[in-house]
Amino acid sequence: MFGLKADWSLEVTQRYFTLESYTGADARWCPGCGDHAVLTAVQRICRDEQLPPERTVAVSGIGCASRFPHYMATYGFHGLHGRALPLACGIKARRPDLHVWVATGDGDCFSIGAGHWIHAVRYNMDITVMVFDNNIYGLTKKQTSPTSPAGLKTNTHPLGNPLPPQNPLSVTLAISNVSFVAQTIDWHPMHLHATLHAAFKHRGLSFVRILQRCPAMNDHAFDELQRNPEKLSLLTHPQGIGIDGSAADRFPNQQVHDPSNLAAARSMAEAGIPIGLLFQDETRPCYDHLTSAGIGTSIDAKLRALDGALDRFAV
Repeated sequence: MFGLKADWSLEVTQRYFTLESYTGADARWCPGCGDHAVLTAVQRICRDEQLPPERTVAVSGIGCASRFPHYMATYGFHGLHGRALPLACGIKARRPDLHVWVATGDGDCFSIGAGHWIHAVRYNMDITVMVFDNNIYGLTKKQTSPTSPAGLKTNTHPLGNPLPPQNPLSVTLAISNVSFVAQTIDWHPMHLHATLHAAFKHRGLSFVRILQRCPAMNDHAFDELQRNPEKLSLLTHPQGIGIDGSAADRFPNQQVHDPSNLAAARSMAEAGIPIGLLFQDETRPCYDHLTSAGIGTSIDAKLRALDGALDRFAV
């Protein structure tokens, strides 16, 4: 109506996300499973970073850890066995605005998915890869996995695993264009959270191996490490994974390691059980910067480009 004040404005209420904003279905992992700790850490990071659930996606393959997307109130993609990484790369290629978390296991990633693991690390797309490593195939009921220690009796090797385990850290650090490699443990929530948070903040593919307990199928895998934490080597450095003094005191064996030193990281991966950030280099090229080019191109422009390309073959 004429004569009324017209300089009004619309005040938009700012959204605030709580832990419940990222809580999906009730987790059905076994009591005491280390997967619960990882899920809680990721939900806390999403809350702390205030990631919009509609711009966050969890991707998985097959295995106990691969139930992860069902327990996040975000987008999720529960894929095929060993195919979590190519799915995640495909999502990031066309939706670079999404925050992509990958949940995979030692069998899913290092066995059937080994080829995808190598290429995904080389592509270095901006995704966070969490490997839940319990040294066993848990969901399919206790078969030998690539990281099962020699001598472990399983349903596929009832007399004991005859081969030495694969070292995922050494393999990953040897892949061309690797940019972030870390290792943590599920029974130290503060270090687990700090490691995954650093991985999320990294520009490029973050590879985090999580030593994860399986009380049902490999219940004593990490007993010795829990009883004797001096067998773990906590990596410390101003550019590394930082935890406060009281939490760090639980690791009597601490070693200063510069995560920019790739050669030292490779040596560290072969010596003992390092916990922390082994390597980081944010200057490495990210393939999603190339694949995302032209996403905003209109349909008409795409058709003109296609016609132009085909015209080259006209007779």
